[in-house]
Amino acid sequence: MKAVILAAGEGKRMHPLTYTRPKVMLPIANRPIMEHLLIELKGAGIKDFIFVVGYHGETIRQHFDSGDKWGINIEYVTQMKQFGTAHALKLIQRFVDDRFILANGDVLVRAADIRKVLSKDTITISLIEDKDTTDVGVVELSGDKILGIHEKVIDPPSSLVNAGVYLMTAEIFSAIDKTKESPRGEYELTDSLQILLSEGKTISGVEIDHWLNVSYPWDLLAANESLMESIEAQTLGTIEENVVIKGTVSIGKGTLVRANSYISGPVIIGEECDIGPNCFIRSSTAIGDNCHIGSAVEVKNSIIMQNSKIPHHNYVGDSIIGEGCNFGAGTKIANLRLDKKEISIANINTKRRKLGAIVGDGVQTGINANINVGSLIGDHTYIGPGTTASGVVLPGSKIF
Repeated sequence: MKAVILAAGEGKRMHPLTYTRPKVMLPIANRPIMEHLLIELKGAGIKDFIFVVGYHGETIRQHFDSGDKWGINIEYVTQMKQFGTAHALKLIQRFVDDRFILANGDVLVRAADIRKVLSKDTITISLIEDKDTTDVGVVELSGDKILGIHEKVIDPPSSLVNAGVYLMTAEIFSAIDKTKESPRGEYELTDSLQILLSEGKTISGVEIDHWLNVSYPWDLLAANESLMESIEAQTLGTIEENVVIKGTVSIGKGTLVRANSYISGPVIIGEECDIGPNCFIRSSTAIGDNCHIGSAVEVKNSIIMQNSKIPHHNYVGDSIIGEGCNFGAGTKIANLRLDKKEISIANINTKRRKLGAIVGDGVQTGINANINVGSLIGDHTYIGPGTTASGVVLPGSKIF
């Protein structure tokens, strides 16, 4: 059986992180979201994959190549323009047999739950109970039969949401041919499934146990914290004297942890990093390859993407730092409102009391720069010495 992974979309709600990469390639616990999914699909017995790529598709192709690294086979289909999930699925019709697994490339599920979906004989949708159905599709269920599918409705008929993993049969393609353009200007897979239901076809629902939803940038922090709980400790780099390591810490090849650094796991540090001396790396922090975390720097519950430098007297808490950033000495990121209330970004309540900044790729700051609570900093922004950045900052901005 083949697995089809839909990975052509941009993920606009993930700006500024997706200005330079597709959503599925955002790292969690030092792996792209899509790599976590691939590993779980392989664990469920799948070895043949079709990736539907589009927006910044080259980053997906370069990372996964033919799949040899994971012992699988990957074929690629390009969706030149993103006309929706049903349109993307139609593109792979000639590459699949009667039954195949379909998954959205940004879902985080486990192999055991994928096997539950695979056990069915009819078209099947994975489902999970979720109190917050604001931005997801909900499903009406009777026994294990789906009665209706509703996308982002104000008064949902249930709290069972579509978890984004499907068992498909060839029946879906005739329904796609009948699917009309949605108000968003796309051809939606859920509309195709609704057509099958209206024709009296059976679509099953399977409740799964584990699902992580990453709709907005700050959701990456919760997902990172969750996935970090299962990392394995390893030390493939060099540890100097008087380094304190507590909890589960993974240190990659070629990484140097300098004297008097304190690391409290779970923490992942990638390859060829320069850590310390005298720094404090706190739990649920993932640091990508070729990063520098320097003297008197504290990093807590954050994702630091590869090739970024946080080298002198900096504080980064509850934040996501993109690739190739460089923070001047004394740059600090605030992560807690003075009134301790939940933090909103662009009028969206993040439901987090602690949230620093979401920083795009290539951002540079001068000495003693400050970034306020809940800021979105666009890629390749310059924040000058002694200045404060706050709110939503567009890519390429200069703040002095």
